[in-house]
This record gives sequence, C-alpha cells and structure tokens, in this order.
Amino acid sequence: MFSISSKYQDIISRSILIRSGSPSVYQLKPKEEKIGTLTRITVGKKNLNKTNRTILLVGESGAGKSTLINSMVNYTMGVKFKDEIWFQITEDDKSQSESQTSDVIVYQIFGFEGKILPYSLTIIDTPGYGDTRGIELDLIIRQRLLDLFSSEDGVHEVNAVGLVVKASDNRLSDRLMYIFNSVVSLFGKNLEKNIVALITHSDGRKPVNALQALEAAKIKCAKNEKNQPIYFLFDNQQNRQRNNDTESKAVLKHSWDISKDGMFHFTSFLERSAPQKVEKTVDVLNERVRLTACIQNLEERIKLTELKQNEMKQTQEALKKHQEEMKNNETFTVEVDEVYKEKEAIDGGMWGLVFYKGAVCCKVCEENCHYPGCTLAWYPEHCEVIKGGHCTVCTNKCPVTDHVKEKWKYVTKTRKVQKTEEEMKQKFEKNKSESEKKLSLLENLEKEMNQLRTEKSQLLDEAYQHVVKLEQIALNVDSVSTHVHLDFLIEKMKERGDREKVQKLEEMKNRVDEGTTAGVQYVWGKLMGIGKNVK
Repeated sequence: MFSISSKYQDIISRSILIRSGSPSVYQLKPKEEKIGTLTRITVGKKNLNKTNRTILLVGESGAGKSTLINSMVNYTMGVKFKDEIWFQITEDDKSQSESQTSDVIVYQIFGFEGKILPYSLTIIDTPGYGDTRGIELDLIIRQRLLDLFSSEDGVHEVNAVGLVVKASDNRLSDRLMYIFNSVVSLFGKNLEKNIVALITHSDGRKPVNALQALEAAKIKCAKNEKNQPIYFLFDNQQNRQRNNDTESKAVLKHSWDISKDGMFHFTSFLERSAPQKVEKTVDVLNERVRLTACIQNLEERIKLTELKQNEMKQTQEALKKHQEEMKNNETFTVEVDEVYKEKEAIDGGMWGLVFYKGAVCCKVCEENCHYPGCTLAWYPEHCEVIKGGHCTVCTNKCPVTDHVKEKWKYVTKTRKVQKTEEEMKQKFEKNKSESEKKLSLLENLEKEMNQLRTEKSQLLDEAYQHVVKLEQIALNVDSVSTHVHLDFLIEKMKERGDREKVQKLEEMKNRVDEGTTAGVQYVWGKLMGIGKNVK
C-alpha cells in the first residue's frame, strides 16, 4: 500500500488530526485574512503559470456545500480512496451554532504537487438560504455578494454558479420555491449558461426528483442537448469511517467514485466555460437594493403627505369657519394635528468585526434613504443608494455630503397644537417667494398640497423605473423580491390614473409562474409568523 506519510507528509505536518482511522481526517490550517467585509482562505502554492477558475456556490441551508468544498480540495490534492485519508478546509467539527455565519467566504485553492487541475480554483461559499435565522439573513447574503463583487479586492468574474441541491429534493414546497427563486434573482442575464446544478447526497442514479423540482421552478440555467439542466453528482460520505468488512468498503468505494466522477466532469466543464463579468450582477443587486429603499421611502413619504394634507385640510376648514374674524382683523386660534419629524434610536452600531448597522438619512430632506438593511457601508458614500455622489432616493436627490449614517432614523408624528392666524401664515409661507406671499393663506395651502402630490408622483415614477430596469438586466425578472412590491405600485398608479403603467405592472404580476407565487406566499407567511417588518 502507498505510504500516506511520504505522499502527504508536508501537508500533514501543517494540519490538525481530527480523527484517526480509515480514513484519517485532518483539518487544514490555511492562511486566513479579512479584507474589508470579506474572509479569504488560501491553501496550496500559487503557480503564476496557471489560470484561475471561479465557482460561486449557492443553495439551501443543509444542502451539503461544506462537504462539496472539502471534496474539491481533496480532488485538487489528488487524494484517492486507497490513501485512506481526508482533508478538511471547512470546520465541520464546530457545533452548528458556532459554525453558522453570515459571511461570504472566498477559498483560494492554488493547487498542489499532483497537478490534478491545469488551473487554480476560487470557491465562493455563501451562507445557506432559508436557514432558521430567517429572511433577514437572505437579504444579508445579497448584501454580502454585492460587497464581494464591488470591492477592489473582491471577485470580478465567475466561471460557474453551482446551485447546490440535495438529490432528495422532490417536494416543491413554498420554502424550496422561495430559495430557488431568491438564488437565481441575484444574477444578471449573462450568467444563465454558467449556472449548473450540483446534486449532493447522490446514489449515482439520475436525480429525477431534483431535476423535476428545478424544472418546475423554471430555473434559468445551462442546458444540455436535450434542453435539460446540466448537473453533476456528488456523494457526501467520503470521510465516513470505513469498517473492515468487504461489503462496507465496497459501498463506500462506490460512494467515493460517484463524487470522483462528478468532480471530473464538473472541473472539465469549468475548463470549457468562459468567465463572465459580474458587472450586470452588480447592477441587478444594486437595483434590487434601490427598489426596496425607494418603496420604503415612498411609503414613508405617502404617510407624511397624507398627514400634511390632513393638517392643511384642518387649517382650511378653520380659516373658512373664521372668515368673518379675518375680515375684521380679529384674533382667533384653531387646533390642528401638526406634522413633525423626530429622530428615533434604532438597533445599530458594530455588527461583527467589520459591519456597521444603521440608517443612511438625509439631513436636508429629513428622510430615511436606506433603512433597514444598510450594513455594509461604514459611511453614506459607500451605500448602494448613493450613485454619482448623489442620493437616488431622497426628495431632492441631495449630495452625499448632506447624508449621515447613524444609529437613529427619522419618524413622522403628529401633535395637537393651538395656532393663531399669524402663526399659520409663518408656517405655510416659510421660504415662499415674495409673489407667493402675496397670495392668500388658503391659496398658499392649496399650492403646497399640489406640490406634495407632485413629489409623491415623481417618487412613484422612480420606483416604476427601477422595476423596468430590472426587467432589462436581471436573469430572473419575475422574482419574489420584485413581486412583493407590485401590488403596492399598482394600487398607487391606479390612484393616479396612470393606465399604461398599471397595465405594464399587472402584466408582470400575471405572468409570474407558480414558483414565484409560492415564494411570495412563503415570504408573507414567514413575515406574518415572526411579526417582523421586513420588506
């Protein structure tokens, strides 16, 4: 038998023995570094003569991504079944609570002396979708990937997106539909032919159930000559303890061969696949963030507008009631529900080692431009809603210098106040031009009401344009993250009487498939169940 100590002596000397036996399991001690919000783990020796291939792994929590990454490392190292050894780069020995992370981890595998692959590997591991920490984590994954693809030290092209699916996934639950939909919603249209299914926990047979689930969910991915999703099979038992009996070893040898063959065909696919730039995916991710922020801001401004309109209506009615006193210059007071804004503390501050949770707010417009969800940006200029030095959300599209990121947000409130005619004039004629001040107080009130309606209409148009742009660039246009906003936009467009835009939005709503509908039902079910305001 081949001597393990001579073949892997150098690697073993720099590893930790986790379990002796057959196979002996060793924990690699790779180089780990934090680069901004990224965790980068490096193993092997860099060869400048080798090209690189990048794989992005996404999928449901518990689908087997960690084992798959370890399989890739062992395949690259040339580990064979007869060697009776197994190396881990992921720390599977940690308890679930310890190992759960919101980080996107980049594994850089430069290769080893065996030269199994003619290229080095970059594996991007994302947190599992749909785990017990809820929908907030799924939104964080989107934020982390945006940071990875946007960072100067991040990843700028991808050869394959591996959708990790268990062979047993055959029940098209709302949860699974939501996960499939959310994953594909991350990418630009140019990545469609680079998305493949990596089927784990396989027994080597055609994964009929998993493929039916993918096809029913209408996943846009690479297809073979029969127009079926391209897939690769892997088992998850390579590090399982082998008994001395012949039957047990034969079963585990078969399992090993499944993964070995899957790895061979997958790495061959990687060698053939052209790298795709991630700029379009960055655009998609940014547009989804901006759409959500725009809708949230729109809802707040509509509330503000309606409260202001109510205050103005009360003022108008009071003025009409006291017209005689006004003619005679008699003093009088009225009670109105005055609208005002104040700062309210939120749960924020340091979140982990490098993230800062807070709200990006405009001090001039007194609006929340990105809240909740802004965690990656330490400063407003780094926030996704800032583009070209200006905000894409607040009323006046103010420069970034007018914005702050703090542990508070603006809230709109009302209070009962007594006002004299003079005080009402001062309030509603503030910052008015001289010509406007010559108008009656009632005329000024009506003019301001019209201005509020115009502002609301403009933001509604901006939200609509975000939806239209996503339709142009996103691989999955009819995604859950877009669909959850359609009813709101349709309702407000109907109020405005914009038939053309209502028709366009209703067409988008009506064409969604069962997968998106099931995903939306899952989202709303989770939100109602946990009682949290996640949009």
